[in-house]
Amino acid sequence: MIGEIPRTFDGFVETSNRGRYHRSMVTEATVRTALANVIDPELHTDIVDLGMVGEISISDTIATIGLALTIASCPMRGQIESDIIRRVTAVPGIEVVHIVTSVMSQEQRSTLMGRARLRARETATPTAVNPATRVIAVSSGKGGVGKSSLSANIALAIADQGHSVGLMDADIWGFSAPRILGAGEDRLEANEDRKIVPTVAHGIHLVSTGLLLDDEDTALMWRGLMLTKAVEQFLKDVAWPNDLGYLVIDMPPGTGDVQMALARLLPQAEIVVVTTPQVAAQKVAARVADMAKRSHMPIVGVVENMAGFTTESGEHYDIFGSGGGETLADDLGVPLLGSVPIDPLVASGGDRGHPIIIEHPGSAAAVAITAVAERITEVLPPLALDNCVGRLGALLDEIPVVSN
Repeated sequence: MIGEIPRTFDGFVETSNRGRYHRSMVTEATVRTALANVIDPELHTDIVDLGMVGEISISDTIATIGLALTIASCPMRGQIESDIIRRVTAVPGIEVVHIVTSVMSQEQRSTLMGRARLRARETATPTAVNPATRVIAVSSGKGGVGKSSLSANIALAIADQGHSVGLMDADIWGFSAPRILGAGEDRLEANEDRKIVPTVAHGIHLVSTGLLLDDEDTALMWRGLMLTKAVEQFLKDVAWPNDLGYLVIDMPPGTGDVQMALARLLPQAEIVVVTTPQVAAQKVAARVADMAKRSHMPIVGVVENMAGFTTESGEHYDIFGSGGGETLADDLGVPLLGSVPIDPLVASGGDRGHPIIIEHPGSAAAVAITAVAERITEVLPPLALDNCVGRLGALLDEIPVVSN
């Protein structure tokens, strides 16, 4: 499954993803396209362009990929291999990935560094989001599953781990993040470079259309093109901090324009699917997973929200049924990140701008959300920006320059 601990031995990594998808003809070009979305966490360029991808072979549902590392002791190896597995198992028809690692020759290292420098000079960053930022798109197939409350509280729980976190409210019509984070009176402003500066609420860097309007009751009567342009502006014209470790995106429900724009603009984005226990919500959420697969966007896992209610006297009621989150996770071949119970404190805290993670950290819902955030950062650890390149640079500096 995606998210399981890979087995590693003698440069060989294996994992599998056995979601219920129809098998399709997979070509080397398809796999290479998926690998082009794997970004080297230090050089900020995809591993295909850097020449790190070797031979690719496909047999039935198994893809074997050659990976050339810059140095044998590269500390980023695990992260790169993990990203390769998530990207390639997101290709319909691929269930198992084998990674065979090798070490680059001196000529290959020099070529790689040359490509990286050329790329840095000539290719502008497509968005203002650092390629090393982990992007978590919190998605659902339908409204009313508590996605916005989860997005805000997950962002806060990740920040509590010591990370710099941003929250982008991409639910353009149904924005609610400003109220949940107590920033309803704030308004976005531009800096001297004419870039939008995110407002900071409870330590979270926040951008939302709700911060552009004078009144949150104002209806945004925008069509698809305007929605896409708004998402592009949030990604290209916002001065997101360069050291942003995680960007949580509160997605609108469904599989429309905003979702397609995000897949195009932020190839490093990964999906967290939110559902409630009942079968109807589970089946609708499966459509989001299908969209993610077809867009080559890996699914981090499933969060089951509103998973039962427990009274003060200890009586438990499964108001929306039970087991839907686990069933969906099993169907998709991804982990169930957690089940969050119904808690009135989630709604009341969000209405007052005091999220449950901050105001009632010991409550059942807050504890469950904190556990979800910890699972997310385990699967998607922060990308370090040193070690490999520094070691490679030192290695290259030791090689004498021969002139004719």
